[in-house]
Formats: sequence, C-alpha cells, structure tokens
Amino acid sequence: MKIQIALSTSRGGKETRTVELARDGDRWRATLLGSPAEIDAVEIAPHVFSVLLNGSSHEVRVSPAADGALKIQLGTTEMRAEIVDPRAWRGRHGALALEGRQQVVSPMPGKIIRILIKPGDAVAAGQGLLVIEAMKMQNEIRSPKKGKVERLQAKEGQPVNAGDILAWVD
Repeated sequence: MKIQIALSTSRGGKETRTVELARDGDRWRATLLGSPAEIDAVEIAPHVFSVLLNGSSHEVRVSPAADGALKIQLGTTEMRAEIVDPRAWRGRHGALALEGRQQVVSPMPGKIIRILIKPGDAVAAGQGLLVIEAMKMQNEIRSPKKGKVERLQAKEGQPVNAGDILAWVD
C-alpha cells in the first residue's frame, strides 16, 4: 500500500514535498525526494507516536484539522499534511477515524485551569475539552474523536503529570 502526503511547513514560504509510505510487515518504508527511509512507529498516546526514523528517535503528534487535512507536530516544527488519495488512507488505516473508547491524557505536566465539557456531553473530533497551563502557556486539550464524554477525571485547579488520564470519550 502506498500513500502520498503533501507536506507544507509553517516556518515561512510554502514548501510542498511528497512522501510515499508503504507497509512492509511490521515496519513502514518511506520515500522522500527519491531517498528511502525505514520507519518504526508506535502510538504511545492518542495521536502521539514514538517514531524511529533511520535509527533516530522522534515524538510526533498527529491531529485532524477541520478541513480534513492532518496537523503534524515534530518538536517545534508544525507541518500540515494532505492525503493525496484519502480513500486509500481511510480504507486501510484508521488514524483519521478513531473508533471505540478513547482515553484523553495530559501531554505535559501542568495545572487544569478550565474544563469546557461535562460527562454526557456530545463532542466533535478536535473539539476542546479542557485547558492545561504549563510554563505560563495555556494548551487546549482536544477530543480525539466524535463521541460522548463518558467520564471526566480532571477538576479545575488540579495539577497533572504527563500521561495522566483526564477523560474518556466513547
């Protein structure tokens, strides 16, 4: 299976590259500008992947954008990815449409400063659930999927650690 993704970075200018991905057993092979690369990726939290790329380790955050594209964050670099053939992606890979009960975890240590939902609320994929303050920055934590807030574990003013479960969306 091959998937083409057009990437553009937010660092200035519009730079578009095409990446071809192919599944090879338990691993992924990628081709960027004609150069092959071996990828090993494991989802460590919803929309967060630990990626080994040619022996170098990276943490990659992937979230759906409102227009159907993907927002990819690698360190301080944010990229936008558009799937050239979305039928191939959706039909063979479930990352765009998560199913089943999903845990919402804190991506960083901080303090819950605002809760935007309550148990039983219907939420859309990417909708804000709560706001965490970390290092004097406010970070909105979003729903990983469309569904219903099954349980809310967080309270305003509560300190949290990275990886703490904040809510469940079913």
